[in-house]
Amino acid sequence: MRQCRPVTLPRASRHPGSAMRASAQPLHRLAALALTLCLMWLSAAGEAWTQGQAQPRLPAIPLAIGKHKVMAEVASDPQSRERGLMFRFDLRDEDGMLFVFPEPQRLTFWMKNTPLPLSIAFIDARGVILNIRDMMPYTLDGHPSEGEALYALEVNRGWFAARGIRPGDRVLGLDKAGRGR
Repeated sequence: MRQCRPVTLPRASRHPGSAMRASAQPLHRLAALALTLCLMWLSAAGEAWTQGQAQPRLPAIPLAIGKHKVMAEVASDPQSRERGLMFRFDLRDEDGMLFVFPEPQRLTFWMKNTPLPLSIAFIDARGVILNIRDMMPYTLDGHPSEGEALYALEVNRGWFAARGIRPGDRVLGLDKAGRGR
């Protein structure tokens, strides 16, 4: 059998209205606690919302692959490369993003928080396309380069295939991208 303990309520003093003050104090504390928790939640939600925004458009350069042209935003520092096209919901057919790295290396890209289906071309230091991969939105599947790449160019999925662009083709205009940091 369970024992119940009696609940002790605050005693009212002999002054009129003091019972109301005694019972209102816990309510004020409860309201203050609720307000504090609400503000903390709103602060965290605001931070998460900010983290979920696409980065502002980056400066773009014109690139050419054969007779085909693309205006590529240049992501050349760690922060812009990490953010890439995350949280972007539209990309014009003639636009893309060029990722520039400090030195040639084997690269792997994924599509975390990226709602657009994309194709990526990994490009070596001479401007030659090493390989092209198609990527599905929101996946964490790794899409690796087949060699040491200095650049990666993301465009709408199927853009390279629709234009007959393949590994071995040369990308012109990369000199305008500058060096990666």
